[in-house]
Amino acid sequence: MAMNGFSKMAATAILLVLAIVPAAMAVNHTVGGAEEWSSGVDYTDWVKGKTFRVGDILEFKYGSSHAVDVTTKAGYDNCDTSESTANHFDGDTKIELKTAGTKYYICPTPGHCQNGMKLTVTVVAASPATPTPPSSTPGTPPSTPGSPPAAGTPPSTPDSPPPAGTPATPTPPTSSPPPPSGASKGVMSYVLVGVSMVLGYGLWM
Repeated sequence: MAMNGFSKMAATAILLVLAIVPAAMAVNHTVGGAEEWSSGVDYTDWVKGKTFRVGDILEFKYGSSHAVDVTTKAGYDNCDTSESTANHFDGDTKIELKTAGTKYYICPTPGHCQNGMKLTVTVVAASPATPTPPSSTPGTPPSTPGSPPAAGTPPSTPDSPPPAGTPATPTPPTSSPPPPSGASKGVMSYVLVGVSMVLGYGLWM
């Protein structure tokens, strides 16, 4: 039972991480920057140098005299509100970019779109999270058992003679242990006699 509960907790934690990571990677773009969504702003210049990806958010901040219409290319080009597919007027509109492609937005207040209050952005696919391969340090690869020797290096064998010109190292002669001295022989004789006497005494007893 405890293991089952732990598995449920682990699965819940994984789902939370998967839900949080994409949100953390998304970028919130305040349309117009400090000037926000208002008249007299060049939104063509504002989008320069920016990248809009799927999952990012466009945030329109504006006063009560403005609104935001999601429209088509024809509605954008002609400032035609009849082409609008959605209308927002809450003063702080957040629109998530859910698909790739070109998106179009205009202010439906009469005259505002004609004066430049219109926005088009090109949305690209979200970047996949790819692991960074480990960097390889140049150098000589480690040798493995059984690998052939490097080019130019003669193989070494246990019985290979030393190269020419190398003085041979003399092998010291193996000396046998010295024979036992006469004193040692005498001591051994006394020991044997003593052992015999002890054994004989034991038999008699």
